[in-house]
Amino acid sequence: MPSLDHVDLELIAALADDPRTTVVSLAERLHLSRNTVQARMARLDGSGVFQSFERSLSTTALGFPLEAYISVGVRQAKLPQITTEMARIPEIVQAHGMSGQTDLMTFVACRDARHLFDVDARILSIEGVERTETSLVMSEAVPYRVSGLMGLAKRNN
Repeated sequence: MPSLDHVDLELIAALADDPRTTVVSLAERLHLSRNTVQARMARLDGSGVFQSFERSLSTTALGFPLEAYISVGVRQAKLPQITTEMARIPEIVQAHGMSGQTDLMTFVACRDARHLFDVDARILSIEGVERTETSLVMSEAVPYRVSGLMGLAKRNN
């Protein structure tokens, strides 16, 4: 992962403000040439700074209004096979490896409680999964954001 200079951070901040902005717009806003913006974006993308370009969509709008976190306990030796199998379950929106009592934390979206029960059963049926615990999402208190971190990063440069 490259270290980010002030121009990189300004570029990332501009993209965070308006993810649909064009390269030309970014160049004008940052007082850089179009080629410089394109080159920096290519370098940032190639080095893993940008995560998925998949649009962030409402699971409710897609017909899956019930969201939950399912913590999963596994036999560690089976972890690679378990994550491969979990990636085949479309209701699993995201999963993270964890330290502590929970080995994997999954975020799932379902149509209703029965659907959630079925998703949990599919996870439990994966060889090497030992236990699950489900917590329903009641509301989003703080949405995903990195703008605060960008402010801290700018101060450190």
